Amino acid sequence: MSTEIKVPVLPESVSDATIATWHKKVGDAVKRDENIVDLETDKVVLEVPSPVDGVIKEIKFAEGATVTSQQLIAIVEAGAAAAAPAPESKATLDAKNDAAAKDVAQPVQPKAEAPKAAAAPAAAELPPGARFTAVTQGIDPSQVEGTGRRGMVTKEDLVNYASGKTSGVAGGARPEERVPMTRMRARIAERLMQSKNSIAMLTSFNEVNLGKVMAMRKELGEQFEKANGIKLGFMSFFAKAAANALQKYPVINASVDGNDVIYHGYADISIAVSTDKGLVTPVLRNVERMGFADVEKGIADYAKKARDGKLALEDLQGGTFTITNGGTFGSLMSTPIVNPPQSAILGMHAIKERPIAENGQVVIAPMMYIALSYDHRIIDGKEAVLFLVDIKNQLENPHRMLLGM
Repeated sequence: MSTEIKVPVLPESVSDATIATWHKKVGDAVKRDENIVDLETDKVVLEVPSPVDGVIKEIKFAEGATVTSQQLIAIVEAGAAAAAPAPESKATLDAKNDAAAKDVAQPVQPKAEAPKAAAAPAAAELPPGARFTAVTQGIDPSQVEGTGRRGMVTKEDLVNYASGKTSGVAGGARPEERVPMTRMRARIAERLMQSKNSIAMLTSFNEVNLGKVMAMRKELGEQFEKANGIKLGFMSFFAKAAANALQKYPVINASVDGNDVIYHGYADISIAVSTDKGLVTPVLRNVERMGFADVEKGIADYAKKARDGKLALEDLQGGTFTITNGGTFGSLMSTPIVNPPQSAILGMHAIKERPIAENGQVVIAPMMYIALSYDHRIIDGKEAVLFLVDIKNQLENPHRMLLGM
């Protein structure tokens, strides 16, 4: 019996998808719930599993094709088995026997080291841009160690391999390659330009002494982990401080819809997560009601899903405010860009020990610059500055923050 494989139902905000990678070809056996194809949308990569055991009977679209919601993309013959390889002819067997006999007569030569086992399946799953690079550079992908998802060999892996391979050439190699943006990167670029062009954006800064937060993590971190099964990180302090401050300054949590301002009585905070394909912002819902452990678990779950390419579209939709942490990459200061229709974004940065004045004395303290970019159409500078000051006061007095003071 034939079973149709269709594009999953896409939300209204996603009009179509691109076939990124076929993991099976016609004639291949497939197990129930085994991933057949990756579909790339503007926001996430969707895996399409087989609903039955069987064999791929037909594939309707090649990689790179654009498909829409519920469109037929493949047919699986349920219950069928992959065709067994045809028996070798007598002539082929005789030729193999002759070759084997000849090998026996030759001196034994040391065998070259076999390529890593993980390289073979990764090479078989090259994305289109990587395949083009492999062909133009004359590279055997099985010799390249993949750094992409599930060990996939990426375009960057091949370019780096080629650069190292040709570095001894006289004059030096000057490779170039033109590769189309992925749908996700193109969408990110579109939204960033929309933000820059449609929002009267301004950024205010402050600095935070994180000495007491670090002392609390050192004092209670082990007990927290034993009680909750997860480590106490910095992000939960910032998320809770932001949720508290958003209740005091609701316009920071608002959004613009035409000539209307929509005030949200809840803090759905988007947490920026970096992936191989770009930055995504899964949403923690109702952070004002969450405890520190709930925040840490939510962030850890999203980070794992992002690494594994398992984020769902609903994980990324909504959000009334965003927190991004450039400090994980060493950024000391930045001006983050607001993600419409949100009106503000909080930027965290690297923690650096530096001298400050405290009670008339110069002391060394772990300091972080924080930044708030905001839509100046509805948020005045006074509210933005007071919001940042509130964040600063909470983080510099974390015991009071825990008590809701």
